[in-house]
Amino acid sequence: MTGVRTAQLLISVAGAFLLAGCNPFSDARPMMDEYVERVGRVLDVEPVFSDIPASEQIPRRRNRVLPMPELELGMLDFLSLYSCELQYVVGEKNSVMGKVMQPLNRLRYEVRFIRTAGDCLNTIEDDELISILEQAVASKRESLPVAIWNATWGVKEVERLFTFAKGEYPVEAVDPLSDLARDARQLNNAVTELLQQNLEVDLGFWGKVHQRWQAEYRAGQLINSAHLVRTRLGDATRLIRQRLNGRPLCLNGKPNNQSDIVKSMFFSVYIGKIQPYLADLRRARTDLIEPLSKLAAMQNDVMPEHFQEWYRSTLALTGNESIWTNLDEAVATHTKSWQTLLEQCGLRPGV
Repeated sequence: MTGVRTAQLLISVAGAFLLAGCNPFSDARPMMDEYVERVGRVLDVEPVFSDIPASEQIPRRRNRVLPMPELELGMLDFLSLYSCELQYVVGEKNSVMGKVMQPLNRLRYEVRFIRTAGDCLNTIEDDELISILEQAVASKRESLPVAIWNATWGVKEVERLFTFAKGEYPVEAVDPLSDLARDARQLNNAVTELLQQNLEVDLGFWGKVHQRWQAEYRAGQLINSAHLVRTRLGDATRLIRQRLNGRPLCLNGKPNNQSDIVKSMFFSVYIGKIQPYLADLRRARTDLIEPLSKLAAMQNDVMPEHFQEWYRSTLALTGNESIWTNLDEAVATHTKSWQTLLEQCGLRPGV
């Protein structure tokens, strides 16, 4: 009996998993496909599924990383011999490990160099050395935006954040972006201060941001969802317009059996399932994509050309090339189509 009960339990569990897997509203792609199917079904119009555009990959690292200007070797050698803390900073840079610094460590070095050189200027009297130090500081301050760029968009970890291998943004996600959103805001604040030459910013948190980028992939999921939702809403809009251009759903504003079915599907699926997902996407865009867009835009002066193209299509929140502008337009057009259709039956919901 024990064996039988165990077998029955296993069958029940397996059945539960199968039922869960058959729920088209549990994931974004089957949900959007099912929505188009149901719109076509209730309107007696054959659905047509458009190809979903491929998400554009973030440019390769070699096209994102900017060359970092270096001080003349003679100047570095001279500074490394001078007896103040700067000699240790320069010495670290000239070491074997210093020659292969990762972007964040290079940024830390640049900031430390400027700070230390400034302290040294207050302690020396040699005019020649003062001139060399002032030239070095001026050069480092001028190239600081390059170091900042490389420590944000030039790191390999950002590629994981924007990977498209993890599908779409989850349906009914439970606060999945709180840490990433906090990181993005903190990073923006630090970059703003650094670009204003405020070098007292604490950079201790920066490495943890990169670690989280390496472990997360939400930005890529959001971009995938933007393409998916825009495309499928466009498919559903064409079905509604096809019905609008053909036989009216209701005559003289009087409901009928079919209009009751359409109305039921509209509220249960579009209002009950699709709109909550659209709201989740908008919140996620505000929490994550918006600060990341700002992080790139504030560094526009040094942004590489390859990245500019990707920025306009993927990160920018406005503009004809922006996937987010196109998504908003698709939502607005779809909403208007529903309103026009339901007006035939005396119902114009404020969706």
